[in-house]
Amino acid sequence: MTKSLLSVKNLTLDIPTGSGTLHAVRGIDFDLKRGETLSIVGESGSGKSLTSLAVMALLGKSIKRSADEIRFDDVDLLSANKRVMRDLRGNRMAMIFQEPMTSLNPAYTIGDQLMEALLLHRKVSRSEARARAVELLEKVGITAAESRLSQYPHQLSGGLRQRVMIAMSLMCEPDLLIADEPTTALDVTIQAQILRLLVDLTREMNMAMILITHDLGVVARVADKVAVMYAGELVETGPATEVFAAPSHPYTRGLLRCIPQPGKTARGAPLGTIAGIVPSLVGEVTGCAFRTRCPHAKAACREQIPMRGDPSHEFRCVFADGALSEEGEVA
Repeated sequence: MTKSLLSVKNLTLDIPTGSGTLHAVRGIDFDLKRGETLSIVGESGSGKSLTSLAVMALLGKSIKRSADEIRFDDVDLLSANKRVMRDLRGNRMAMIFQEPMTSLNPAYTIGDQLMEALLLHRKVSRSEARARAVELLEKVGITAAESRLSQYPHQLSGGLRQRVMIAMSLMCEPDLLIADEPTTALDVTIQAQILRLLVDLTREMNMAMILITHDLGVVARVADKVAVMYAGELVETGPATEVFAAPSHPYTRGLLRCIPQPGKTARGAPLGTIAGIVPSLVGEVTGCAFRTRCPHAKAACREQIPMRGDPSHEFRCVFADGALSEEGEVA
C-alpha cells in the first residue's frame, strides 16, 4: 500500500468568542497520497479554509488546534516548531490563497515576490532564481514573462495575478499544494484555463493537491477524492466518481441538485435549492448539524452520528443503508 503523504486524524479547531466557544472544525479525518487531488467542498463558513490553514499552521493565536495526528510525510506537524514549519512552508508545502490581490504585496515587484521563497529555501543565485521565475511564469501561460518581473501587482489583471500566485507556489516544486478557491471572481474561460493548468502541473510534478471550493462542477472535472464538509465536519467522503454517481448524504444530494447535470436536468427547469441556513456552532453542538434543513430528519438525528458505509465511501447519516431514493425521498 502506498504511504500517505498527508494524514489528518480527528482535527478540531475551537475559537473563543464573547458568546462562548465556536466549534469551527470538528473531528476531521483524511489521507492524501502523492499524485492525488482531494477536493474539500461545502458552503461558505463550513470550515474548509480553516482546515487547510490548520495543516499549514497559519491559524490565529486565539484558535485552539487539537488532533490525534497531523503528519506530513515523515514530519509530525503537531509537534513541529516554528523553524520546522518555516522550512516546510513555501518549500515542501505551498498554498494558493483565495484572493490574489490581497495575497501579493503591493510594495514589491512580481519578480521579488517570486524569487523570495527560492532564495530562502535553496542555495541558488539571484540570476538562477530569476531564470526559474521566468520559466514558471511561462509555464503558467503568462506572455512576455521577463518583463512581468519588474511589474507590481496592480499592473496585472485578476487572471494574471492568479497565475502569478500559482507560479509562486511552485517555485520550490512542493510535494503538497493547497489551492483555496483558486478561481474565485474569475470569468468562466479563465477559470477553465487555471483548473486545467493546476491539474496538468500536479501530474507533471507528481504533487498532491487539496482543492478547496464550493463549486461541484469544478470538483467533477479535477478531483480524485471528495470530502463534503458541512458546519465544521465531514458528512461524506469517497472517490469523486462514486460520490457523484451515488451520493449518500442528504446534503451532498442537495448540493448536486443545485447544479445542472447533463441528461438529468431538463432544459429550462429550475435548479434545486437547500432551504435554511447553516446553524450556529457556538456552544454545545450535538447530533446532525444538517437536521434543521433536512426534509428527512427524525428523532435519531439529534444523537451523535458516526461515519457509515465502507472505508472507501463513508457518510454521516442515520439512513445507514443509504435508504434515500434518487429524488431524495425515504425509500
